[in-house]
Amino acid sequence: MINKQMLKQKFSGISPYIWTIISILPFYFIFQSSSTIEIIVGLLLTATFFISYRFAFLSKKWPVYVWTVILISISMTMTILFDFIYFAFYIAYYNGNIRNRIAFLTLYIIHLVCTTIAINYNLVMQKSLFLEQLPFVIIIWISVILLPFNLYNKKKQGKLEEQLEDANKRIAELVKQEERQRIARDLHDTLGQRLSLIGLKSDLARKLVYKDPEQARAELKDIQQTSRQALNEVRKMVSSMRGIRLRDELMEVRRLLDAAGIQLVIEQKEPLTNVSLFLENILSMCLKEIVTNVVKHSKASTCKIYISQSINDIRIEVSDNGIGIQERIDDDKGSGLLGIRERLEFVNGSLEILTRNGTMIIMTVPNIKNIREGIRT
Repeated sequence: MINKQMLKQKFSGISPYIWTIISILPFYFIFQSSSTIEIIVGLLLTATFFISYRFAFLSKKWPVYVWTVILISISMTMTILFDFIYFAFYIAYYNGNIRNRIAFLTLYIIHLVCTTIAINYNLVMQKSLFLEQLPFVIIIWISVILLPFNLYNKKKQGKLEEQLEDANKRIAELVKQEERQRIARDLHDTLGQRLSLIGLKSDLARKLVYKDPEQARAELKDIQQTSRQALNEVRKMVSSMRGIRLRDELMEVRRLLDAAGIQLVIEQKEPLTNVSLFLENILSMCLKEIVTNVVKHSKASTCKIYISQSINDIRIEVSDNGIGIQERIDDDKGSGLLGIRERLEFVNGSLEILTRNGTMIIMTVPNIKNIREGIRT
């Protein structure tokens, strides 16, 4: 699918027509010559150029230098003998596709110097056919300067985009794996213990049903209560797996702060747009942890939450007028700051803590639209 798209992009627009015209042009210039020997030499040079050009694209490492030198030599010869400068455009395009930076710079400089020498030679010799096409010569010379760098940077950008896509896929797989492990831990720590307790009490009730019916009924009542607790825990787990939007978490935060007697001020000019559920879920969990710290440790009377979204990032500031937490960031393992920092780092975000008339915690995450939707198992 990717190869088809690349071919479609490569052979779209006026590009095929430009290449066709440039491929036909050398024969026009060759047959301007009155000498049969020169015509034969020109035809051989043209055929050799196209064959070498094909092998140049197939070569790697040191043969790249060999084929490029051959191409540059033929281009200079055609420029001097037949006033045909347009092979330089082919070479500029090929140089832009060289991946090795040293080879690219070396061959770029050699090609630019040789093309400039050939152009100056024809200008000094005042060849009429060459002077007639001077505007096109200038365009080719500019292409020799700019086209290789343009193509080289585009190739480099394409490679970086492929690496980013692969990294996103690996992140998605790691998220799935981590979520499976978390679910397994939760099932083992909560539901597994409840079911084990139900099994033990069921065995005990079966033994007591004839010996001590009252005790058996009490055990059955405990089994009923334990099963209900297990059902509630399963429901909570399913709810947490669905993820939560930031606007829903803000409602929960408001209820939590109201219950603690802390005034909440929310500033958000516009709602978040083009943000994945996965990213919002991470921000919601971090925000919940921060507000929980405000309630438990800050002794504040006011909490302010500022949310903004720019082209580059999403920024959430949580500030309070409490006693501050800077002095216990390093040793307070119960504050959850380490977990918040790890969650943000997972999506290339950052956490900043300031203490000035209270505490301000700043969360910043990149505003990337292609962060994977949700946590899927």
